[in-house]
Amino acid sequence: MIVIKNLLVATDHSDVSMTALNYGRALARAYGSTLHVVNVVENFFTVTGLEGYIGDAGGVSQDIEQAARRQLDGAITDDDRRRLRAKGILLSSDRPAVAIARYARDATIDLIVMGTNGHGRLSRLLMGSVTERIVGLAPCPVLIVRQPEHEFVVPDPPAGVRRHA
Repeated sequence: MIVIKNLLVATDHSDVSMTALNYGRALARAYGSTLHVVNVVENFFTVTGLEGYIGDAGGVSQDIEQAARRQLDGAITDDDRRRLRAKGILLSSDRPAVAIARYARDATIDLIVMGTNGHGRLSRLLMGSVTERIVGLAPCPVLIVRQPEHEFVVPDPPAGVRRHA
């Protein structure tokens, strides 16, 4: 029997990560899991290489973290907090995959759910993929959710063909 006591959904607040959050909610309900919704804020100045030149001009990093906290809190519903004991976790790191994997280990996460945009190999080669890195670093299974590009529609059968009832 599979036991999932703690379920982590990694989010960057994109459409696909919100789809992953919906999957995470459904799985957490089905397994009676505690839901951990994790967002990693990257330091703008470190990522861009500007840190040594201008520092944190006017507390921009703090403003970014406060905005990220509001967005994270808004993604978790009152029902999530009540029924799934949902926790919004805001991490700060210039290596999101490492931060998420470390949190998963420390919080004894049983399953990570996250989205992917499904970009091709060239995009992954040039930019890397946080999802791909987490799969390699995670201390538990990772469920990757892909945003559907098209709604699935069942076509009408050709003339003379009957559907089974």
